[in-house]
Amino acid sequence: MAKSDSKAPGFASKTQKPQKPHPQFPLFPHATKRWAKKIRGKLYYFGPWDAPDDALKSYEEQKDALHSGRKPREVSAGVTVKDVCNAYLNHQKAKLDRGDLSPRTWSNYHDTAELIVTRFGKSRIIADLRPDDFADLRKHMARNWGPVRVRNFIQQVRSVFKYALETELIATTMRFGPGFDRPTKKTIRLNRAKKGPQMFEPAELRALVNGSTVERNGKTIEVRPSAVLKAMILLGVNCGFGNADCGTLPRPALDLDGGFVNYHRPKTGITRRCPLWPETVAAIRATLAERPEPTDPADAELVFLTRFGGSWHKDSSDTPISNEMRKLLNALGIGGKRNFYALRHTFETIGGEAKDQVAVDHIMGHARDDMASQYRERISDERFRAVSDHVRKWVFEVKE
Repeated sequence: MAKSDSKAPGFASKTQKPQKPHPQFPLFPHATKRWAKKIRGKLYYFGPWDAPDDALKSYEEQKDALHSGRKPREVSAGVTVKDVCNAYLNHQKAKLDRGDLSPRTWSNYHDTAELIVTRFGKSRIIADLRPDDFADLRKHMARNWGPVRVRNFIQQVRSVFKYALETELIATTMRFGPGFDRPTKKTIRLNRAKKGPQMFEPAELRALVNGSTVERNGKTIEVRPSAVLKAMILLGVNCGFGNADCGTLPRPALDLDGGFVNYHRPKTGITRRCPLWPETVAAIRATLAERPEPTDPADAELVFLTRFGGSWHKDSSDTPISNEMRKLLNALGIGGKRNFYALRHTFETIGGEAKDQVAVDHIMGHARDDMASQYRERISDERFRAVSDHVRKWVFEVKE
């Protein structure tokens, strides 16, 4: 750490002082044979004359604190990957506990920290990490994941080390190197084009909701969704509901007599209101009529329960809803890399054709940070119905 005493022995004459290594060098050679700098009226020393690089490094590590009038924190050279990841997770867990973070986001952060520890080693000294290490990490991610997930994890990895810097666990900004760059927008667009459209067509939706007959091994088989899955599929295309929306939907959010659902997005807390189709109301009523008793009292208010009385919700991409939807898609022979969330894509795409994006955004739970959204106090139910009716006519080919 820098020292501020000015009466050190070993003073040298002016003729013995070395020149600065370069004109922009921020320190000056003090008569005590050390590189020094006067900060906020006080003299600080950063290293001997014969080690200007080390003195500069010491200054860079401490300058932010010194120039702001704070005492520099003693940064341990032995901080490990485990130390940084544990500190980061403790910080995020505190946010989760006070409700500032969703369980799904917490799970993503935990996965990121686990990846860092697994790839670098928990005992690896942070100061020993080099750009090549991060380049190898990116190659590992690219081999196993698509570009969107790679982009998200790169951002989260950077956030871990940014937190370590801001909390002074590490003294200098982590140098990730050019090999740890995010996938380009072009790469993401090409990947999406390769996957194909992430929405369903009307005939596919009717098969998902009402079932269909398929030929298999020379036999005609009737495939139908369970009552619970049917209701959730209808909510997906009727209201743009995703897995978490259906899995956490509470019964007080439903107004089946009035034909509306009022439920915020669990992910963001943004309020939503959506008209329910007659088909959706009927499917939900059928589900509630045979709903089992919950095994966990905490799930007592949930609309949807598994046949064992458990919750359909899980804070990961591998949810019971996703698994049941995949089984149904495979059984019906509906191909493409689509999942339950494609219902949400479908509503957004077709709902937008009703030419009222404001109403679509509200039903979807999307927030726009524009002035119109700041001043808008309400949206009429007629506008919601116009969007909802447009999508229903498209799905069921309802004639005017």
